[in-house]
Amino acid sequence: MKIILSRKGFDSSSGGVPNPILPDGTLLPLPIPDSRSSILYHDLHSEPLASYDSSYSSLIEDLTKMRITRQQGAHLDPDLCRSHYARTHQWKPVFGQRGSALGHLKKQDVGIGDLFLFFGLFREVEFVDRQWCFVNTSRPRHIFWGWMQVEEVLLATQASDYYPWIVYHPHCQPEVCDTDLLYLSSLAKTSGVHDSLGAGVFTGLKDNQVLSDPDRQQPSAWRLPCWFYPNQRMPLSFHAKPDRWSDDKDYCRLQSVARGQEFVLDADQYPQALPWAQQLINDTD
Repeated sequence: MKIILSRKGFDSSSGGVPNPILPDGTLLPLPIPDSRSSILYHDLHSEPLASYDSSYSSLIEDLTKMRITRQQGAHLDPDLCRSHYARTHQWKPVFGQRGSALGHLKKQDVGIGDLFLFFGLFREVEFVDRQWCFVNTSRPRHIFWGWMQVEEVLLATQASDYYPWIVYHPHCQPEVCDTDLLYLSSLAKTSGVHDSLGAGVFTGLKDNQVLSDPDRQQPSAWRLPCWFYPNQRMPLSFHAKPDRWSDDKDYCRLQSVARGQEFVLDADQYPQALPWAQQLINDTD
């Protein structure tokens, strides 16, 4: 089994700002801009924002200082939350990939049964005078915000033959590359494939979702469980250089790469990996 740490959502290069942590602790991963997408930011919804009498598009316009507006296209991918967009009842969670990132997943033989853990750059926000802004004293951190266990893999160009509802997805738009793949899952844990972890988003923030080392300023400086240390095993992909890793009696520390989307860990070589991931997901209950 493979566990994939998958970087998704806004960051300094895609969107230009971190994803928000709302005042109540809700994580709100923001889909990156996509001029080819048929989905506009105005079309997206977030139930937690209703309690602030605010909208998804207003939050994005405030945080980006109108560099991104409600009328721009949104790359809703991975798409894990039913309430974010208008659905048919047949909808299920879906994630698309293309190009070099997809090539890496193929090289690592990622497929059915493997588990994506999605993380992104997050920072606390506040709602002041009906405007969203980042909390001055907060700092950006890499945080896990969702997961998907793969139950099906399809070519994006053929996906609508099986699932007509999927035509909205960014990787199913006209002129999509004929090598793009879609990974699909069931919505809930223990549905679909036997003992599946399904797919979903973490509704709040707990300590075990935070990758960034609290003792370091850089979000890319990670603090991980001790068992992550390679110790003669195949390391997390893209992180083969030994000087990126250190460990002590309490933690393993990793200076993660500045760019890259999909980091793959062979859980067969790390027996603690699957129980760790299961606990991470079960803590959302």
